[in-house]
Amino acid sequence: MLAGARAILLEQAIWALAIMLVILPLGWVFGQRLGKPLSQLAEQVRAFSNFDFTQPPRVRSRISEVNNLSVLMGRMGSAIDRFQQITLALSHEPHLEHMLNEVMEHLVATAEGRSGAVYLCDDAEARLNCSSRYQGAHYPDSFVLDEAFKQSPEEQLLQRLDTDHSYLVVALHDRHKALLGLLVVELSVQLEGDFRRRLQRFVQDLSGTLSVAIETRILFAGQQRLLDAIIRLLADAIDAKSPYTGGHCERVPQLAEMLLCHAEASQDGELASFTMDDDQRYAFRLASWLHDCGKITSPEYVVDKATKLETIYNRIHEIRTRFEVLWRDAELECLRAQLSGGDAEQSQRDCRALQERLQAEFALVAQANIGGETMSDEQIAELEKIAERRWLRHFDNRLGLSLAEQARMAAIPEQAMPVSEPLLADRAEHIFPWGDKKPPVERDDPANRWGFDMTLPQHAMHLGELYNLRIRRGTLTPEERFKINDHIVQTLIMLEGLPFPRYLQRVPELAATHHETLDGRGYPCRLTAEDLGVPERIMAIADIFEALTAADRPYKEAKPLSVSLDILVGMAEQQHVDADLLRLFIVRGVYRQYAEKFLQPAQCDTVDEARLLARLDALSA
Repeated sequence: MLAGARAILLEQAIWALAIMLVILPLGWVFGQRLGKPLSQLAEQVRAFSNFDFTQPPRVRSRISEVNNLSVLMGRMGSAIDRFQQITLALSHEPHLEHMLNEVMEHLVATAEGRSGAVYLCDDAEARLNCSSRYQGAHYPDSFVLDEAFKQSPEEQLLQRLDTDHSYLVVALHDRHKALLGLLVVELSVQLEGDFRRRLQRFVQDLSGTLSVAIETRILFAGQQRLLDAIIRLLADAIDAKSPYTGGHCERVPQLAEMLLCHAEASQDGELASFTMDDDQRYAFRLASWLHDCGKITSPEYVVDKATKLETIYNRIHEIRTRFEVLWRDAELECLRAQLSGGDAEQSQRDCRALQERLQAEFALVAQANIGGETMSDEQIAELEKIAERRWLRHFDNRLGLSLAEQARMAAIPEQAMPVSEPLLADRAEHIFPWGDKKPPVERDDPANRWGFDMTLPQHAMHLGELYNLRIRRGTLTPEERFKINDHIVQTLIMLEGLPFPRYLQRVPELAATHHETLDGRGYPCRLTAEDLGVPERIMAIADIFEALTAADRPYKEAKPLSVSLDILVGMAEQQHVDADLLRLFIVRGVYRQYAEKFLQPAQCDTVDEARLLARLDALSA
């Protein structure tokens, strides 16, 4: 019996062991199949804890609770990821339209909706305009912004939208509780009521942040428009200040942007790598409008000086009056000689001879005053000889003066009347010293913190008649030439004093370098080619070409295209302007585009482009 019991126990043990050997692998297999989805869910939770909310793969399990948990975690991760994308769009996208498009795309996906739109108020037109649509061609472009809309915007929009769709509408208000617009999301008709209410709370909470973002961008755009308007106002004021340079500050920006566009598109040489982003282009545009803002400080009579003796008026009239006095003195001398018993005929011959000389001398003075041609040494010597003539002044030249004139005359000794004076005078009161208004433009000036490197004339102004008439070429004295060049100094000083934001920090530099040359002989800082980038070189070409072709300058005639381009190529040969950009200017026909818009028909002559390009090619050979 014991042997039989042992056999039965052994058999049972063997069966138990066999069953265990079968069940354990099956249990391990089933455990793996059940545990793998849980491990994947754990990985998803771990990813969430590491701030990775990207869309996770859906976990499949035979346990419905695991499947439901996977779906909910997927929706949660997707919602958090889209919320992050919405936050990024609200904080980083500078353009209102692009920001709204991104926000609507992610918001509609989060709401499991079908489409969406944002309407913004246009108070000036009393309209509610659709500013962004996402998969919603059925949204009207605009609504009339009537009083009913302002009182109950959400209800009014729901009433005016079609009834074929289910919409969630949330009003957007600014910080002053004024209506900014409305946010619309088309929801699925199968959406559960609880989820819809929770979604509405979420969208309402989000609407506050969205409203701030919209208001901020509207304010920024408004400030940008205001800045542009102020800059254009300043440019127009400078052009209006002088009837002879009107339009310069408007034409240069347009020409510069034409050339800039072609420079960015070029694939040749060093320009192949040249590119600018939107902020850089905006800075360039502002700089081109402000490039001559310093001219607001330039004396109008200097900028418009058409003759050598011109100040507020043309002083040739004073000199002609002195010649008239000498003419009458000659007649009086003739009559005195006859009354004293002298030879009447000889007296008349002497009078006529003197008057003829006076006519010839005044004609020479008047011709020298025009400043059209280079003065020779012989002509200057003749002027100096004419200046030695004397005339008698019988009236006090200290009467009827301003306080400033009286101050300049105070140090000059008074003379008894009548006073014999030279016909052409360089008097002490003609000279204006710098005093405490000396500009800090010399390199070694301790007050020069801008890097200026200019030669300062001895005096601030010299109005001497003979000094001005002896100008060899043109109409400007060294002092007046400096005063005109000083406009670029004032441009840099004025612009650097403005609190430009970071992305506009280069505006002063771009605006103040169009008179620099590649060989380092320009002004105001004597920069060289290494210091001048493509935008600066473009600005220089635009400024020069506009000045050459301008038809509103009093001191020169407007040059035709062929002559203007020939001069520019010569400047490239002298290392004043960039040859590659000038080649682009010619090859791409930028000069023709500009001419069609701004030049007179007579200036648009035939240009031998091949000859000009051959000269430019020789520079790089």
